[in-house]
Amino acid sequence: MPYNTFTLSEIKRKFGIQSKIVDEKIILGQHQDIQPSNWLKETLDYNVPLALAISTEKARSELIVMPILVELRKITADTISIFSGIDFNVDKEQGLNGRCDYIISLNEEQLELTAPVITLVEAKNDNINSGIGQCVAEMLAAQFFNQKNSSEIKAIYGVVTTGSIWKFLKLDIDKKQVFIENREMYLSDLSEILGVLLDIVRGNRR
Repeated sequence: MPYNTFTLSEIKRKFGIQSKIVDEKIILGQHQDIQPSNWLKETLDYNVPLALAISTEKARSELIVMPILVELRKITADTISIFSGIDFNVDKEQGLNGRCDYIISLNEEQLELTAPVITLVEAKNDNINSGIGQCVAEMLAAQFFNQKNSSEIKAIYGVVTTGSIWKFLKLDIDKKQVFIENREMYLSDLSEILGVLLDIVRGNRR
């Protein structure tokens, strides 16, 4: 049962995880907007119409999502690693296996995924809600992966995005609860999206 077959109700039943829809400030707290670089602005100005015209998950992922994550890595002075489309087989017996669109680790090692994993980004073509179950399953896998590698992280973050729409999630490991942000962010909120992503990285370093 790979990640993309999970629904939120199945995760609740199988892992005892509760879910709650909340205001985004409860998930992410106060964060400072980060202005995108000229490179990112120019890249998205060109890429977004092309991605929307192609209208596939792969196009949106490569042309919109990846440049934003590359910008995040630049902002952090290459102190994080970003993995795209890799197998993340953590516990096949529990169904926590399969391919993840994007994984962000606090370890700057880029040749091999190492703990701690802090964020998973799942790209969807046009339906944000359809990706929530899969994203939460990947977040649980990240928790187990970190624990196996003796890297305790109190919260794992997830993002489900169409490229143009972004929704954030937070898995509170101690409370065994996933918080789902009620608000959806758009590319017009790009400086805020970057600020949130940077706050996730900085918050997990404290």
